[in-house]
Amino acid sequence: MPLTKLATDILQGTSNAVKEVLPFELSIEQPSLLTQPYTQHCVGVLIGMTGDVRGRLIIDGSEKTFGKIGEGMFGMMVEGEMLESFAGELGNMIAGTLSTFISQQGLEMDITPPTVLVGQTKIYGFDKAYRLPITVQGAGTVIILLMIEQELER
Repeated sequence: MPLTKLATDILQGTSNAVKEVLPFELSIEQPSLLTQPYTQHCVGVLIGMTGDVRGRLIIDGSEKTFGKIGEGMFGMMVEGEMLESFAGELGNMIAGTLSTFISQQGLEMDITPPTVLVGQTKIYGFDKAYRLPITVQGAGTVIILLMIEQELER
């Protein structure tokens, strides 16, 4: 099934945002289409997208992966409440950078404050989502899930 122009722009913008925000070697896999439910396993960050692009973005990873990313970015291991706060901030940075990329494509996109999800959670309420696995060298893998609610014809 071919991707729409909007989905392609969002996936490209997400890849660009992750590359810009994370100071690591990255391996970004091909996106795959996912139908519900999605099971988030450990730590996740949910950010809503509003405006011309409506949907949700989830960044899902292990505590160890988020901790190693935090250590690589700030020079110290983050854990506990600090890890949860860092996960939310990381999601905010990636989604904010994605929003800037999307605006450069001529669309308006705003983001909601991050919601941090801890523990195993099943996520329902979307028709389809794009699953984008990203391996962060020395830290592990994060899964970015893009649930696009509104497909605009472009």
